Amino acid sequence: MLRPKIPTMPTPTGLVSRPAVVEPTAVIQHVPVTPAPAPAAQAPASSRPTVQLTPGSVLALVGGGTAVVLVVGTVLVSMLLAVAVTAASVAVCALVIRSLVSSQHHR
Repeated sequence: MLRPKIPTMPTPTGLVSRPAVVEPTAVIQHVPVTPAPAPAAQAPASSRPTVQLTPGSVLALVGGGTAVVLVVGTVLVSMLLAVAVTAASVAVCALVIRSLVSSQHHR
């Protein structure tokens, strides 16, 4: 009852494919060919895609950014308010306990 059960490796289910067999290929020697003269140098093409912003996408970005700022601001303000309320309640509890303890010593 207290012995742990060791799980067994599950067997694969469904279609199982065989491992691929790699066959060697023959080496073919090529006859060297004289290279043709190089064409005029061209400017290298940029590998980075260009980003084109349409007015609709700019409006969506501005709206999304505004929504994120409002949500984050609301969360931060609510956390600050929760800390302030907690601090005020702890201060009131401390004053009540202090007055109770001090009134007991006077009697």
